[in-house]
Amino acid sequence: MSPLFLFLSFVALLSALGVVLAKNPVHSVLFLILTFFTLSGHYLLLNAQFLAAVNIIVYAGAIMVLFLFVIMFLNLNEETEPHKPALAKIAAAIAGGSLLLILVAALRNVNPAGYDPATFKSQIGMVDQLGLVLFQQYALPFELASILLLAAMVGSVMLGKRETGERNF
Repeated sequence: MSPLFLFLSFVALLSALGVVLAKNPVHSVLFLILTFFTLSGHYLLLNAQFLAAVNIIVYAGAIMVLFLFVIMFLNLNEETEPHKPALAKIAAAIAGGSLLLILVAALRNVNPAGYDPATFKSQIGMVDQLGLVLFQQYALPFELASILLLAAMVGSVMLGKRETGERNF
């Protein structure tokens, strides 16, 4: 394992713990952004540049701005948030421990398959390879998805269009 992988894994785990353990919701969102950046670093190590770019643009950019906007709009603070009773904390700890136990039991006998260096394609995650697969093998589903998105855009414009004489308060 490379030292960069170990460093990114360490930072990802620490920032994920920061998301859960942070008292301030804005700090929690900032830790989540750091987690997304470290995951994008893992994507780059796996030679999946497109996934790394999409992860940064969509999740660390757009989704996190939306989360920050909602958190700041709601103005969450200690006075407005009710304190959780001890029973709820115990139930959460039991549920989390049960999930961990189930995951360990399910993944106990998994043997990860290696790769054959003779047949391994190092360019599999590149954008040009993704484009070739998308426009050759999956051209029809890609076009159908574009028609579906076009219909959704037209529908949202029609729903948002004001009728003559209609008043918005």
